Amino acid sequence: MPKAAPFLSILLLITTCIAHAAGDAVAGDPWQDPEEVQQPAVIFAGEWQLLHQNTGVSAMHMQLLPGDFVLMFDRTDSGPSNISLDALSPCAAPTAAGGGGAVDCTAHSVLLDLRSNTLRPYPLATNPWCSSAALLPNGTLLQTGGFSKGDRIARLFSPSTGWVDLPSFLAVRRWYATDILLADGRVLILGGRRQFNFEFFPHDDVPQLTLFPFLDETTDMDAENNLYPFLHLLPDGTVFAFANDRAVVFDPYNRAPLRHLPAIPGGVPRNYPSSGSSVLLPLRPESPTHAEVLVCGGAPRGGYRLALRNGTFVPADRTCGRIAPTDANPVWAMEEMPLPRVMGDMVLLPTGDVLIVNGAAAGTAGWELGREPVMYPVLYKQDMQLGARFEVLAASTIPRMYHSSATLDTYGRVLVGGSNPHVGYVFTNVTYPTDLSLEAFLPPYLDARLDGVRPRLVAAPAEVGYGEAAAVRFEVPGGAVSGGPEEVRVAVVAPAFATHSFGMNQRVVSLAVGTVAQLDAGLYEAQVAAPPSPSVAPPGYYLWFVVHAGVPSSATWVRVRPLGAAK
Repeated sequence: MPKAAPFLSILLLITTCIAHAAGDAVAGDPWQDPEEVQQPAVIFAGEWQLLHQNTGVSAMHMQLLPGDFVLMFDRTDSGPSNISLDALSPCAAPTAAGGGGAVDCTAHSVLLDLRSNTLRPYPLATNPWCSSAALLPNGTLLQTGGFSKGDRIARLFSPSTGWVDLPSFLAVRRWYATDILLADGRVLILGGRRQFNFEFFPHDDVPQLTLFPFLDETTDMDAENNLYPFLHLLPDGTVFAFANDRAVVFDPYNRAPLRHLPAIPGGVPRNYPSSGSSVLLPLRPESPTHAEVLVCGGAPRGGYRLALRNGTFVPADRTCGRIAPTDANPVWAMEEMPLPRVMGDMVLLPTGDVLIVNGAAAGTAGWELGREPVMYPVLYKQDMQLGARFEVLAASTIPRMYHSSATLDTYGRVLVGGSNPHVGYVFTNVTYPTDLSLEAFLPPYLDARLDGVRPRLVAAPAEVGYGEAAAVRFEVPGGAVSGGPEEVRVAVVAPAFATHSFGMNQRVVSLAVGTVAQLDAGLYEAQVAAPPSPSVAPPGYYLWFVVHAGVPSSATWVRVRPLGAAK
């Protein structure tokens, strides 16, 4: 493992970057008074814990599943992994790439049981390298595409069945595509290398393609820069799509004409291989039709070509753009992160904040094309004043470069794994070795000093229908709700499928809280309204967190029933 830079050097770099960020005028926000811009805080809060030194696979893809399981997998053509299949699982046939002609009796996917912290290997029959996925309303993971013989396969995964392949399900090859769960419970599968179209799961007997010229329009001839497009379901049922440096809104059901939004200022590509990241900011009950999208990081245009052809690793971008695509005339508001970052992961937290973690300060995504790992995560607080939204948090000691991932878990931690910028598993004599470890980052709200106000969720409904009233019971160790009932929120979180710097389908919905009644000493019941529509929260499984005085509980799983489904 490469040695981290000395602490004082890193601190100097961060301080210099923050001073620069605070002094810069911010483009795209004409209403911001420069004198009101405040300097971000450098507090180095948070804590890192090592959960597994060796999970057996490098976590290129990661998904939290109902029942508190985390699925991690990489690819089947990189040679043997570091975890064997169980005795009852068949070995894989020899592969042409990296396998050396040998039968592969190792696993390329593992399932982590969060409650016991134990791992179980699962066999993968076809190659899911650089694929896409979405959690279906029944809790099964739909996983689509990949490479070679896996590029037209859809796969279903659950802990009880393992992987089930649906051969030739996809109408075309899908490699570096994006999946998004829609309001009607279908999954839209969009893009992929040289695929300017989309299709649905499930589909009719004959798969149908819908052309999507926006992906053709946003392709850079020398680098593409529009793979793994960012897709977000908006509360009116339309879809926000971002590729390269441009965005559109479209109706996936009626194939309505695209509504083109302004290009993000600066002209910096944000999609693979220039790999920034994006989230839909939390949806709130007081403004149910309003939505904002945040896009951060990336690499300057031409950076991929320079890194690939002559080993020149240009500095990553450090700007973020924020836009409300539901507005009549959307405008990007630009701001700067304390540190530049490419290949970062953005994770929505139950508090409504965004954690930005992993990645590099130079180069791009791709084999051997990143340099200068960014070890410090950053917290983005959307409700703070412009210029005071970022906090630099405690650093990891493990570089997380290309093929890293991060996702929120049931306990409010952020699981961080992966990093393999090589064709195969390489552990020695390279700048950034393949990493098989799994860490948990504990955001500042998990500080033990907050345990006196930390709620403990006692009871919540197993499932709800749209708009239904629901009771959520919780305890407060200190006995009294701090600051009154208005300090209690219930956050509903859809878990992400994390890969290649984008968490597909992650979203946070704050529920409308009516009354908060005290039932006993330290025991409370909040009356909440379930999400109002499937456009706000598509049907399926969600994590429900109680947030008291800004501190979240651990979560419980609650299923939101499809419209018309029986109780």
